[in-house]
Formats: sequence, C-alpha cells, structure tokens
Amino acid sequence: MANDEKTGYNRFLLLVAGLGGLLYGVDVGIIAGAYPYLEATSKLNAGQLSSVVAAVLLGSVISTLFAGAMADWMGRKLLMTLSGVLFVISIPVIALSQGYEPLILGRLLQGISAGLIGVVVPLYLAECLSASNRGKGTGIFQWLLTLGIVTAALVGMYFSIRVEEVAKLGDPARLFAFKDTAWRSIFWVSLPPGILFVIGSLMVAESPRWLFRRGKRDAALAALLRSRTNEQANLELREMEEAAAAEKVQTSAGPRIRESLLHRKYVIPFLLACVILACNQATGINSIIGYNTNILLQSGLSDVQAHWGYVLFTIINFLVTIGGVLLVDRKGRKFLLSVGTAGIILSLVCTAFLFRQTERLRVDSGNQVQSMVKSDQTVKLTYDQRLAETLLNSGGTSAQQIASRPTSLVVIYSYGDFHAATKAARSDDTAGTLIEITRESCVPANKVVAFFSNPFGDLDAARHAPLRIDNALITPLPTERSGWKVALTLFVFMAFYAVGPGVCVWLALSELMPTRIRSNGMSIALLLNQAVSTGIAAVFLPTVGKYGYATMFFGFAGCTVIYFITAAFFLPETKGKTLEEIEAHFEGARGKRSLATN
Repeated sequence: MANDEKTGYNRFLLLVAGLGGLLYGVDVGIIAGAYPYLEATSKLNAGQLSSVVAAVLLGSVISTLFAGAMADWMGRKLLMTLSGVLFVISIPVIALSQGYEPLILGRLLQGISAGLIGVVVPLYLAECLSASNRGKGTGIFQWLLTLGIVTAALVGMYFSIRVEEVAKLGDPARLFAFKDTAWRSIFWVSLPPGILFVIGSLMVAESPRWLFRRGKRDAALAALLRSRTNEQANLELREMEEAAAAEKVQTSAGPRIRESLLHRKYVIPFLLACVILACNQATGINSIIGYNTNILLQSGLSDVQAHWGYVLFTIINFLVTIGGVLLVDRKGRKFLLSVGTAGIILSLVCTAFLFRQTERLRVDSGNQVQSMVKSDQTVKLTYDQRLAETLLNSGGTSAQQIASRPTSLVVIYSYGDFHAATKAARSDDTAGTLIEITRESCVPANKVVAFFSNPFGDLDAARHAPLRIDNALITPLPTERSGWKVALTLFVFMAFYAVGPGVCVWLALSELMPTRIRSNGMSIALLLNQAVSTGIAAVFLPTVGKYGYATMFFGFAGCTVIYFITAAFFLPETKGKTLEEIEAHFEGARGKRSLATN
C-alpha cells in the first residue's frame, strides 16, 4: 500500500473514531434540549420522567460492565458496529414512541450504546494507531464528543427560539403540538451520525493486537500494514511476539513463579487509570455541564443570558479541545494533565469565592414553609417579591436585612427516606415562579428507580409518610456583574478541562492498561468513572440546596488537587511510546530505562 493510501486510511480511522465520539456526546447532551418539551407533552409523571432521563445512565453502567469481555470475545470492530446499530435503532424507538415503555427502551438502548462506545473506541484506537498518532486519534474522539454536546445545545436553543415564537401566537393547541414535534425532531437530528458510524466501522480493519492474541499472525500483520510502513509494522509485530513469548514462559513455569494479575505491571497502571478516571469526574465536569444554566441563573444572570452562556460554554469546550488535540503528541499527556488540573483548581476556587459572597447571607425559612403544607401533604406557592418579604420579615433581623433585595428560594423536602429539592425560584421573575411539592416529585415510581435514588430507603413507607420541609433556603441574588464573573470562571474551567483532562483521560484509560488486561481493565475503570459521576449527580442538588454552590465548588477543587498530584508526580509520560514499551515501563528497571529517554 502506497504512503498516500496509508495516510488516507489513517485519516479514515480518525473519522470513524470521531463519529463514535460524536455519538457519545449526543447521548450525553441530547436530553437537555428535549426534556422541557417531553415534560410538557408526554403526560408522564415526575417519577417516570426521571426514569427516562436516568435510563441512559443505567444502560451505560450495564454495558460498560460487560464491554471489555465482549470486546475480547467478538473483537473491537464488530463491537463498534453493534454499538452503532443499537444507537440507530434507539432513535426511531424514542421519536415514534407514544408511551412510557418505548421511551424507556429507547433510552436504555442509547445508554448501552454509549457505554460500549466509551470502552471500545478508545481501546480500538490505542491498538490500531501508531505511537506518533495515538494521542491525536484519541483526542479527535474527545473533540467530536464535544461537538456532539455543542450540537445538542444548539439544536435545543433553535427549538427553544421556535417554541417562543409559536407561544406568541396565543394558540395553546398549536403550541402543544409544536412542543411534541420539537422533542421528537431533536432526537431525529442525531440519526445521520449514527448511520455513518455504522458504515465506517464496517470498512475499517480489526485491531491487530486482538487478531494476534487470537493466533491470527498474518491477519495482524495485514492490519498493521494498512496504517504503517513495512518497517514499522514488522517492528510492532516483533514486539507483540516478544511480549507473548515472555508471558508464555511465565505462565508455563508453574504455580510457584507464574505471573499474577497482582503483579506490579498490572496493578500500578490499573490503579493509576482508576484514580485518573475517578478524579476526572470529581472535577465536577458532568454536573457543571448538566446544571450549567441553573448555575448561571443563580450567579445573577437572566434566563436568556444563562442559556446563551451555556451555548458559549459548550463552544469553548469544542474549540479548546482542538488545541489539546494539536498539543497532546507534542507536549505530552503528563504536561497537559498537570497544566489542565492546575487551571481547574484555580477556576473552581474563584467560582466558589464568588458564590460565597452572597450565600453567606442565606436564610432558612423552613418553618414558615412547613406551616403551608396542606392536609394532602403537598405545597403549592408562587414565589415572588411579596412572598419573599413575608417569609423574610418573620425570620429575624438577619432575614429582614435582605428582604428588600431580589432573592432565590430552594426548598429541600422529604417523604420518609427519599429527599428532593425544587428548582431555584427567583423573586424578580415578573410572572412569579410556581413551586409545587408533591409526593410524585420525590418518591420513586418503582423499586428499580428507588434503588438508584436510595438503596436503603423504604419505598412502601415513603408512599404514606408525611411531607417534611427540611430547608427553605432564601439567598440574595448576586448582581449581573457578579454573574458574568462566575460565567468567566466557568469558561476558564472549561478551557483548562478541554486542553488537559478532556483529551488525555481517554488516552490514560487505553494507554496505561497492559494488553492482557486492557479490555476488562478499561471496563472496570470506566465503571468506576460512571459510579463517581452518578454519586456526584445524586448529591449535587441536595448539597447545593443545603450548603450552597460555594461548598460544592470547593469540594470539586479539593478532589482536583488529588488529580494534579497524580498527574504531576506519579503518571509516566507515554508520548511517542508503543503500547509494549509502556507495558515494559511498569515491569521495573528495564521499562523505566525505556521511558527515561522521553
């Protein structure tokens, strides 16, 4: 194969991998734009809607758990095709649904697809691309992942503007019909990338390392030759043979000296990957993306400003990721992770201090709201300036000091063992913000949802327990100027995340793992990543409601300090090294000498 053909094939590999990242990003971001219209037209209760949103997470956790074993069993290429097919099937299932069950099924399929893609595409890239292109390839996966999030945000914004235009016509029936069309159209828009990914995955070669471990030496060499020169292909094949021979000697030497999976060359890279992936979520990235609009609203921006702030936030993520892709094979993973995490710490601390200026003045009016609970154990109130002054004037001297200022109200409540928090309502909303607290908005609809909400909660008791107002926290709203300062610190956060962890985390996952445990190790590490993400999502709103955004951002900063220390002092530089050289590094002195020249 001529050099120009090899270059073309490498670019095609990057395109297919990028489409996988695009699908992953769409999976993450698409529900945010569709949810308001789904909520308005589907006639599902709060518990069912929560299940529809959470179904992606459940499907992703399940598939991630088995993705490594499936990649070893059926091969990387076939698993990529399967993940794309599942995504393609999910779109019409969701968009044509007329009830709860099809929505759940479609969202589960999307989650299963996302979990498989998150494991198999970085795994495939690590095993197929040459050492000089591996960073760029995995970076492009992340880059188009961010494009998927941006696309979802822009599509959501487009339909938001259209819905506003239809609302001005004053025809409720037409508005309802358009909202129903809107959420279905948002899902249909994501179908073409899925089809292209399936077609592309059918056209690429299988992973040469998977073929070699299956005893298909000639097929492995042919796969290597599609993207490398004869010299490079033969060198990598020889390294695979040497690694396999060494493993065979150790395995056949008897129980006394047989290599254990607890050997340092397996344990250390596995633990490093787990720490990096756990800390990657502990930066708060998913919650900051998911609740970005709410955060900006509470920072002092108006509704329109907050929504445009989120669009700008996603665009920064997309654009700065380009810089990370260009730098990752030049500056190296260790450098970018160290710089990125240092910048994240600084921006999170600044964000926390900005919120602290107003949150230290917050007042708890829980007793007053508890007195508003009706006999059917519900509360319905419209939060405006008049109600805010009423609650604050009966709350003591400190409360009366902020009574004349615009404020926000968050009510944290519970029925038995299950807790929930209302969305933040602002007193400066001219129409007033309706707050409805009902059992359906808090108590899970079934035991499956209840397990993920509170595994130790008594669902039957919660269905009859009285409503308890845990807190009704009134916080003075920051100024618009303060809101833009918060927006700026979050933009800086996103920029440092995109140039460092955003690009390098997938590399850490795929490069650090030795060949023998790579697929299953990646599944376990990514499962840990999702577990941390799920835990943060579960505590985010209750923590923010009770203790404020400042506490949450300080917590994220503290976790990122651990991330920085791991990246700066314990992570070896893997730039320009083959997977076999990286594996040798963790064996001991011989490996260290191999990476010391970097």
